Formats: sequence, structure tokens, C-alpha cells
Amino acid sequence: MWSEFRSAVHEALWRGAISVPVAATIRSNLLSSPIRERRHHRLDDAAWAMAERLGLAKTYDAEYVALAELLACRLVTLDLRLRRGADRLGFVITPAEL
Repeated sequence: MWSEFRSAVHEALWRGAISVPVAATIRSNLLSSPIRERRHHRLDDAAWAMAERLGLAKTYDAEYVALAELLACRLVTLDLRLRRGADRLGFVITPAEL
């Protein structure tokens, strides 16, 4: 649910359907709800920022990349589009690059 929620809000913002203040309010409302997510404590902001850095409409891929960055590890992916898009970061690789 959390990944879908973040991605849908970011995509709406990216498409211009909502404003930055509205997106911030929506995110704040969910984060202050009684529903709790188990995850890295900085993943929400990091994934959002990574989507912005990589120019992504959705935050799905950005969550994987952001988590790898937060954990200071490499992200190994078969998704060549993601690999190319995150090339400048230096830690997203394919299995062939291991």
C-alpha cells in the first residue's frame, strides 16, 4: 500500500494534477494516520527525492534505488531502463557487472 500510495501521489504531482502543497498535505495525512509501515525511517523522503533526481513520474523504482543508497550498498537489477537511468549514481548495476 505504501509504495502504491507514494507513487500515485507523486505521479499526480508530476502530471500537474495536484500542486506541491496538496501533495505535501496528502503525504502528511497518511503519515499521521494510525496505519504504520515497517521500513527504513528515511525511505519516504529519500524515495520521493530520488524520483525527482531521476525524473521519474512514479516512485516504485526510486524506492529500490533510494533504499540501496540509504543502506550504502549496490542495487542489482535486470531492468535495463532503470540501470541506464540511474547510471550516474554509480551503485545500480546488472548481474553481469558483479
